[in-house]
Amino acid sequence: MSSVRIVLPDNSSKTFDHEPTVLEVAQSIGPRLAKDTLGGQINGESEVVDLRTKLPDGTKLKIITIKSPESLEVIRHSSAHLMAQAVQEIWPDIKVTIGPVIENGFFYDFDSPRSFTPEDLELIDKKMQEILKRDEEVVREDWPIQTAIETFSKMGERFKVELIEDLAKKGETMVGIYRQGKTWFDLCRGPHVQRMGQISAVKTLSIAGAYWRGDEKNPQLQRIYATAFNDRKELEEYLHNLEEAKKRDHRKLGKDLGLFYFHQLAPASPFFAPKGTTIYNELQNLMRELYKKYGYQEIITPQMYDVDLYHQSGHWENYRENMYFSKVDERDFSMKPMNCPGHCLLYQAERKSYRDLPWRVADFGRLHRYERSGVIHGLTRVRTFCQDDAHIFCRMDQLQHEIAQFITMLNETYSTLGMSNYQIFLSTRPAKRMGDDSVWDSAEGALENALKSLHLPYKINAGDGAFYGPKLDIMFVDALKRPWQLGTLQCDFNLPRAFELGYVGEDNKEHRPVMLHRAILGSLERFIGVYLEHTAGHLPTWLSPVQVVLLTVTDRQLDYARGLKKKLEDLGIRAEVDERSEKLGYKIREAQLQKIPYMLTLGDKEVAGGTVSVRLKGGQVLEALSFESFSEQLQKEIRERRLETVFTPPANKLNQEAKHSSL
Repeated sequence: MSSVRIVLPDNSSKTFDHEPTVLEVAQSIGPRLAKDTLGGQINGESEVVDLRTKLPDGTKLKIITIKSPESLEVIRHSSAHLMAQAVQEIWPDIKVTIGPVIENGFFYDFDSPRSFTPEDLELIDKKMQEILKRDEEVVREDWPIQTAIETFSKMGERFKVELIEDLAKKGETMVGIYRQGKTWFDLCRGPHVQRMGQISAVKTLSIAGAYWRGDEKNPQLQRIYATAFNDRKELEEYLHNLEEAKKRDHRKLGKDLGLFYFHQLAPASPFFAPKGTTIYNELQNLMRELYKKYGYQEIITPQMYDVDLYHQSGHWENYRENMYFSKVDERDFSMKPMNCPGHCLLYQAERKSYRDLPWRVADFGRLHRYERSGVIHGLTRVRTFCQDDAHIFCRMDQLQHEIAQFITMLNETYSTLGMSNYQIFLSTRPAKRMGDDSVWDSAEGALENALKSLHLPYKINAGDGAFYGPKLDIMFVDALKRPWQLGTLQCDFNLPRAFELGYVGEDNKEHRPVMLHRAILGSLERFIGVYLEHTAGHLPTWLSPVQVVLLTVTDRQLDYARGLKKKLEDLGIRAEVDERSEKLGYKIREAQLQKIPYMLTLGDKEVAGGTVSVRLKGGQVLEALSFESFSEQLQKEIRERRLETVFTPPANKLNQEAKHSSL
């Protein structure tokens, strides 16, 4: 064989007299690199290949080590095998099925005659640590299909046999087998670590039921979820965030704070109580103010349309599995899943010239989309919702300005809400789409050029665009470092063509507008769920359903409290009086659990002096403050939508009962 040249990221190269493996290339560079090698990326592809993969001449190789961000996939893939080995060493009669890597970890499904318990997870964790200490070598073997079928059949591993037989039907003749030590092995295509000792931080998490291959007609299995990280510190941080996420679960907060409820007679369709509706309305008020500032007009469009609309828009062909249908007067109708087709009809209602563009219209209309019961989740995945949805119809020469203005408006909104940490993804053409490639080239180029001109960092999310156009997905990263897709901007050349939209240009000729689909908060239901978890329910005062609660020491102060409540409400401040015959300390604790920003504690001294004692959400107490001073500063905080208190009391008025804590 002639020499084989492997090109490294710095454009240097290594030459071999055979096709080397990834590990052999690492060994040729140095023993330390070789020891830490877990896999490789070849020819610019994002997929991580096994370190045992042979590389042909001219391969461009990036070596993945324990310190590489991409190494987590290999670590977690191998950890799934580690967990399966641990389970079978403890209970040899349990059979294995599959164990894929998922977001933030992995799982493995088992065919077990016994039901796993939380105590079993502790045994599995202990056994996994024992196996890691043995630091057994991981060896890949390639077996003929028939050998694999016979071997797993003798072991009683019927699920593995079924998988191998499926591979045979697809024309495969060989399968990959990975051995850990002398006795345990599993069917897999990789990638896997060199030695089990390279896994440093792994932990089981929970138990769930599952059907083989996700089909309820198949045997029921037991699933164990787990996770793994490159080091113990990352694992401990993740476990801490998991516990914190349980406390912040918006479904629990929504119930505890009396914000929203669900009922089995309206699945995945939330009922917003008065307090939750206040949050909903305040968010809409924020967006309406920004609409005025940025030149949007608010519109209202129908809830139901003849399905002919969706044939024209492309939703029938590309989206009907997510839609609800009904028959009215022998005509087929659908509840609207999106506002865009209706906005196209409204655009057509009046002839437009180049002077009328950009035409920016916003719509808070309700949308209805079918979500499978298995994926609905609180407010973050529902079947009926409202978006801060808007569409911009503009000329090509206005397109870059409109994209830039969207980013400016988004930054202002997120800054107001204390959501500065977000990432931008450019989602490109999906396999199922409308329009030809030249149209998609123009739309994708417009979005990418705008990002580059604004010097905004972004990542490509290949194939995840809408069926009518590419989009910018705004991924907000919350307090627990979890990404959430909220805002979006979609560049659409296809719907204006489908609806034959036009405008008269300066040249007196007919031209086609570009359509931008745009949301900043996204679904208000989803946003409220995400924001509750981000803030742990501690909303800024302007957004809080109850902004002030008045707490009396005895019933003697009730009339005074009621009078102050009336004054606060006259000023537009949301206030309540706790009139229960309970001790003051109990009332304070209850108000804190309800996460009310301000508590006015009222005793005989306050009544006599016409003052209030103000307890801030962080525990600080401002004593003997005039009502006028308190209300003026509170109005300023609400009016300016501050995230933190603006109170600046005189030094002698402040009683430091507790350290201040922020949102």
